[in-house]
Amino acid sequence: MKNIRKKKDVGIYGLTARWYDKNSRKSRMTQMQEYANEVASLVSTSANILEVAPGPGYLSIELAKKGFNVTGVEISPDFVEIETYNAKESNVTVDFKEGNASNLPCEDNVFDFIICSAAFKNFKDPVKALCEMYRVLKEGGTSLIIDMNYEATSEEINNEIRQTGMQGFDKHFVKFAFKTFLKQGAYTKKDFESLLEETPFKNYNIKKEGISLFVYLYK
Repeated sequence: MKNIRKKKDVGIYGLTARWYDKNSRKSRMTQMQEYANEVASLVSTSANILEVAPGPGYLSIELAKKGFNVTGVEISPDFVEIETYNAKESNVTVDFKEGNASNLPCEDNVFDFIICSAAFKNFKDPVKALCEMYRVLKEGGTSLIIDMNYEATSEEINNEIRQTGMQGFDKHFVKFAFKTFLKQGAYTKKDFESLLEETPFKNYNIKKEGISLFVYLYK
């Protein structure tokens, strides 16, 4: 993962994107609903929300169901197609668009809240991505990055897999992914603190939960 992102942002395309949508939907939905509830507890009902790298769009769709104005910026055109279809199937409207986290196709000071889940470790230029989040965030707004903690233990990973209820091949593949290339690409709390020193974000809070780090950034 680290070697790939040195050259380019890591995206999921083609048949792999469709496989991911089909096979992760059931296992991730409860988690996406929990993330949506967390966001809802931090913003007003009329908030403009941006999801960076929404993948199949599950979280953006859950946020739209709560009545928020939601935009999603995704590097993979295949995922843009998939997430647009998924939103239509869920009877909600989300403004999904193709774009790069390091050059968000959004105006300055637009969003009350920005969220990026399980994707930050894929960005070639994490500092620039953070600066872009700051640029498009309103004064007084919050960004939340949720991603795997490099220091997650094998026991914590096993517990995470058990909670998803996965079985068979999917269970073993995801466990392998967490313990190998996903973990290898992940950041520690200290890594995030070092990255943030190079950005305008000076007020932040980083907390550990399960195998993940929750990085709250305040403008």
